[in-house]
Amino acid sequence: MKSPRDVLVDNELELPGPDPVQVVDETGRAVGDLPDGEVLRALHRGMVLGRRFDRQATALTKQGRLAVYPSSAGQEACQVGATLALAPNDWLFPTYRDSVALVTRGVPPVEALTLLRGNWHSGYDPYAYRVAPQCTPLATSAPHAVGLAHAARLRGDNVAVLVFMGDGATSEGDAHEAFNFAAVLRAPVVFFIQNNQWAISVPLAKQTKAPTLAHKAIGYGMPGHHVDGNDAAAVYEVTRAALDRARSGGGPSIVEGWTYRIDPHTNSDDTSRYRPADDAEPWRAKDPILRFDRLLGIDSDTHAEEAERMAADLRAEMNKDAHVEPDELFEHVYAVPTPRLRAQRDFLRAELAADRGEA
Repeated sequence: MKSPRDVLVDNELELPGPDPVQVVDETGRAVGDLPDGEVLRALHRGMVLGRRFDRQATALTKQGRLAVYPSSAGQEACQVGATLALAPNDWLFPTYRDSVALVTRGVPPVEALTLLRGNWHSGYDPYAYRVAPQCTPLATSAPHAVGLAHAARLRGDNVAVLVFMGDGATSEGDAHEAFNFAAVLRAPVVFFIQNNQWAISVPLAKQTKAPTLAHKAIGYGMPGHHVDGNDAAAVYEVTRAALDRARSGGGPSIVEGWTYRIDPHTNSDDTSRYRPADDAEPWRAKDPILRFDRLLGIDSDTHAEEAERMAADLRAEMNKDAHVEPDELFEHVYAVPTPRLRAQRDFLRAELAADRGEA
């Protein structure tokens, strides 16, 4: 009879190492095998543009032109590195904090913000970009991603699915169900956990006693990888390997990116109520963009002109009044509207008619 250890080895399952996988250290020095130069430049450009987009979106929120915006400053290496690892035919399932990933995937910035502006269920065509609608409830998109991946596998499509989630999402039942079914069905899915240390005001230590969130993967029967989430090269290499494994029939994986949420949870959050004022300071020294500036021997100003053009175009688009049809709120919710949905639609129509003096 095989020992449990032998079974784990036979199934390629091993616990993550004590330290996160790293390719570029905090000083910008290569400590592992680097991707090729073209990939490194794409990672750097994506992070610089992503940071500028994030700062512009934050400013738009303060001006009242966005209803809400959850900043991802400091997490660019996770979003850009993992997204660039996708093949053109793969799918991305983002959370509400992953607008930078959307822009990296090719979604126009103004369309990436349409949902957060409150204008539409999703501001872009998911099929055109192979990006599912952004998801606000924690982990609810994960089972959907498994379903899409399993369906693609049954059809024989060469597709892998990347699912973003935060550390807080791993405490949800939807995450457990997605992990379990993905492993049982051997679905081609990679769950990328952006562990930014905080689930709103709840620190990681109050969510789990696991050494890392990646350690949980072995309990579901899939490999887990713990990676430096501020090292875009490491994120890219580990995620690409996991996606390749998924496409080739190897099944799902969990990749945990160890990073930090520099800004508040959203523009309505007050971090002073739950974390020390200097809590973020050590992480500012680990800035993923500065790390690549040093690695490549170039400055972020290399992409400044392109980033400013993007920001200016975004401001111009956001200054335009959106054409909103209230009836569209009830479209694409169900194939056949339910009685309750029809009643809500009729109630809104009556209110609008009364406002116009048409009662």
